[in-house]
Amino acid sequence: MNLQKINTSLKILTVVGARPQFIKCANLSKHINEHRSSEINEIIVHTGQHYDENMSKLLFMELKIPHPKFNLGINKVDQGAMVGRMIEGLEKICLSENPDWVLVYGDTNSTLAAAIVASKLKIKLAHVESGLRSYNMCMPEEVNRVLTDRVSTLLFCPTKNAVKNLVKEGFENFSNVNIINVGDIMYDAALNFSDMSKQPILSFNAKNVEYILVTLHRTEITSNKNKLLSVLSALNKISESTKVVAPFHPRTTKAIEKFQISVDFDIISPVSYLEMLWLIQNSKLVITDSGGLQKEAFFFKKISLIAREETEWVELLQSSNSKLVGYDKNKILSEYYNSKDFKSCPKLFGDGKTAELIINSIINYSKT
Repeated sequence: MNLQKINTSLKILTVVGARPQFIKCANLSKHINEHRSSEINEIIVHTGQHYDENMSKLLFMELKIPHPKFNLGINKVDQGAMVGRMIEGLEKICLSENPDWVLVYGDTNSTLAAAIVASKLKIKLAHVESGLRSYNMCMPEEVNRVLTDRVSTLLFCPTKNAVKNLVKEGFENFSNVNIINVGDIMYDAALNFSDMSKQPILSFNAKNVEYILVTLHRTEITSNKNKLLSVLSALNKISESTKVVAPFHPRTTKAIEKFQISVDFDIISPVSYLEMLWLIQNSKLVITDSGGLQKEAFFFKKISLIAREETEWVELLQSSNSKLVGYDKNKILSEYYNSKDFKSCPKLFGDGKTAELIINSIINYSKT
């Protein structure tokens, strides 16, 4: 598919702030950069939301993401203050840069802040990963994605189910709104970067030893001692017979220390994206509460157990390759010990051309 040409260069302000957004941005920005001189001028704004600046820099470097023109450096504050400061900073940038589009990814505070600014300044908004719903409004991410969708111009859905969610909510009746199933930008990234994956430093030879990969980071578990204890107790039991590789978020390690929970497996420092791809590809099974890792496990044909009570990626459950286990020790152990081989199924997340489809859609809409 060839990118279509337009007479004037579009200016797109891309707002990112968290690790998954850097990965999505890397893939889309690569396509934008290839056509920057004639079609699109992308300006990247880093809100600073990511918890670790060194990890942020590493991601930008290893994935060759263009250096952000602006970095707001907003982190380690309460949600209300964070979103407020982001709105203030992004508004100033938008007024000075005067972009044609604001482009956002996913469902973070950075996403919501950028959506509010674009709406107030009447700048067209493109939302990548639109239409996802967990239907749990207690999750900050659910609130962020619903509000962002409501003020978006182009709603870029990763799956057919995401499109159905928007149609059910009446979005197709809104004027000047386009709902487009472009596939999943994370699938693009997995395809493009898998050959670059690299083994992290571990205390054992992971090529010869079977292991499971575990990540936990959401507030639902890190703020609740009983839930965290239940999941970690299951992992302690599994670790008696199988290695557990756990690159835990700092929030999780702090919660373990705070609640004085005993852990019988090694917790390792957070790994880079390319190291995470290697860990997924070589693992036996994945246990996670991460939306991104659920999908990446699927991309690499790995069974995943989801340590949540709901998921926005219902396609994974329908494929039978992912199971909701919540925070129940017995359910985690039962699903783990009875896990089956990965079941082949049709492509659920597009054909790896998501970035190209997004760019073409923005260009075509701008012509109207």
